[in-house]
Amino acid sequence: MQGEAFAFAKYTRYARQARQAGNPQIAQLFSRTARVELDEHFAEEATLAGLVASDAAANLTDAIAGEKQEAESMYPDYANQADKAGNARAADLFREIAADEKAHEQAFRQALAAL
Repeated sequence: MQGEAFAFAKYTRYARQARQAGNPQIAQLFSRTARVELDEHFAEEATLAGLVASDAAANLTDAIAGEKQEAESMYPDYANQADKAGNARAADLFREIAADEKAHEQAFRQALAAL
């Protein structure tokens, strides 16, 4: 599944670059292929693996846990490693992403509370 998700992200970026470079046919090809990677391949594999629950509360609870781990552990650890390596640009990016993940966690918590 990680390969399918990565291909979706990569092809989506390739499509944007092709559009910006004035290659709409290539952009459409990448966009179409990206959608298949996500909507068919990834989705079917996720279903087989039981990653998507049948109710919103379970999906929100899972999303909260993932965003919390990324915000409080994963990206801060990456930022610290980047600082130690002397890469301030990467450290700043990882801190920015951590803040985004925290906002996602909070949004999911609000949605769960509203159910």
